[in-house]
Amino acid sequence: MIESPIEWRENSVDVLDQLKLPNEEIWVNCGTHEQVGETISNMLIRGAPAIGIAAAYGLALFVKNYVLNKGSRDKFKTAFDEASDYMAKTRPTAVNLFWAIDRIKSVAIGQFDMGIKLNKIAANVVTEAIFIHKDDLARCKQIGEYGARMVSKPTTFLTHCNAGLLATGGYGTALGVIRSCHKKGLLKQVYASETRPYLQGARLTSWELMQDKIPTTLITDNMAGYMFSQGKIDAVVVGADRIAANGDVANKIGTYTLAVLADFHGVPFYVAAPISTFDLECSYGSDIKIEQRSKEELVNIYGKQIAPIDVQVENPAFDVTPNNLVSAIITELGVIDRPNEEKIVEHVKG
Repeated sequence: MIESPIEWRENSVDVLDQLKLPNEEIWVNCGTHEQVGETISNMLIRGAPAIGIAAAYGLALFVKNYVLNKGSRDKFKTAFDEASDYMAKTRPTAVNLFWAIDRIKSVAIGQFDMGIKLNKIAANVVTEAIFIHKDDLARCKQIGEYGARMVSKPTTFLTHCNAGLLATGGYGTALGVIRSCHKKGLLKQVYASETRPYLQGARLTSWELMQDKIPTTLITDNMAGYMFSQGKIDAVVVGADRIAANGDVANKIGTYTLAVLADFHGVPFYVAAPISTFDLECSYGSDIKIEQRSKEELVNIYGKQIAPIDVQVENPAFDVTPNNLVSAIITELGVIDRPNEEKIVEHVKG
């Protein structure tokens, strides 16, 4: 069983190509930060925490390569800023990306300003990136534990997209809650919506849960309303790519639809995400920049054209669920019931 979608090597990074799953397990070796960036922008690796980890490793590679290529100390800051800017443009909605970039930058530029030698900075940046990875795994397990405490009887969950180990440093956020419930005998089964256009629910979530022998049923996105109407869903749990200060949640397109359905049918709607996913500088969900992706993702599936090539297309990768539809946000620090700005600031800042 895969434990993480990304692995650090001595002078490179291995990224699991999630576009090939579930049919093939192929790892892509990246020797430069540009190559890591391409795996993010081209969706080989996805999921907000995993994107942040990949960005951290990518910048660690940049610093290592800069030292190996005997880059000038005088030009280091400018070159690092250019590498950071490149990485920041790969997936603009996922706030973990910017959080990780800032973490690496604080080490690299902070130590540079202290006069520390570049080779030592390179070693310390690698250490920081590895720590970010391991720390995310620990936080995911804590999210899972807090989530399982909210469940008192065997429960059927609906989840959307993939917020599992493939989207994180390991274990998962939403799927971390599901895993922890399963271990405690509190899981009846999971419904996974397929998640067009990249089919992360069909290709990744169903595969990942089946690897753990967790009872899983795949449905198309437009079957969800029927499942709610038949009383088959006890709770919804999803991940998040960015959470605004007031508790509005940006997540994979289709999440808002499920939140509305859950509210109508009186079913709790949970969001599972680490603290790094909160953006306290963003007041409302309406302020979140929504990534618009290529029309080819909608008119083609696996290279086969399924719609007129010249049809007008809108392809937002995310939507925003308002805080009044969120029953609770589960983090590594605990649970925020009926989130609002006051509760979130207190939770995040202690």
